[in-house]
Amino acid sequence: MAMGLRAQQAFVTDRRAFKAATVRPANLCTRVVSARTSGAQPSVICQAAVAEAPAVFKGDLLNKTYYPTSADVDASRKQWYIVDASGQTLGRLACLVATYVRGKNMATYHPAMDMGSYVVVINAEKVVVSGKKADDKIYFNHVTGRPGSYRKETFKHLQARLPERIIERAVKGMLPKGTLGRKIKLHCKVFKGPNHDHTAQQPIDITKEINGKVRDSAGAKQFAEIKAAAVAAAAN
Repeated sequence: MAMGLRAQQAFVTDRRAFKAATVRPANLCTRVVSARTSGAQPSVICQAAVAEAPAVFKGDLLNKTYYPTSADVDASRKQWYIVDASGQTLGRLACLVATYVRGKNMATYHPAMDMGSYVVVINAEKVVVSGKKADDKIYFNHVTGRPGSYRKETFKHLQARLPERIIERAVKGMLPKGTLGRKIKLHCKVFKGPNHDHTAQQPIDITKEINGKVRDSAGAKQFAEIKAAAVAAAAN
């Protein structure tokens, strides 16, 4: 028992010495004070240790999983697309727009980050629905929440009054319900008529992808171009 207690005391002593040597900062000022002599002031020498170079963060070397950074979700670097809603089915149109706004067409997609793009929809008043939905589809609006203050409107009436809201509500229903969904739903810009306010962004037309295949999408083509450029750079 005595030998065990002595071993514990020695271990604690060594641990305190190691902690004191490790925790002490490298740029701590060391003071050396000479012994006092009669009639003379003590001489003090202050010698600051050379500060070490700041450590550079190289990322988690053990975790190779890709995770988007703030630069990947920068709004100024997002691509713009445009869709012409003339004669297009509402559901198919909204599905394509929601896919690009969500970012699921990109290889860097992450469910918790805003990896999508901006989508401009024009000619919103010319979108169509199948069957008798123009008369049977009801849009319910209850803003205040008080009894009797709600409003019901058919697809035909809403299309004549405010056609942009039809596509906006269809896309919103296909996005996540939460903070991220409320943020990225604003990336869908819907306009009545052929004119829009985002000509300077030079959006890419993806209207033909509404009834097309995923392998023919603009995102797949962009990924193929990036991959080809990476292969060429590696070869050089």
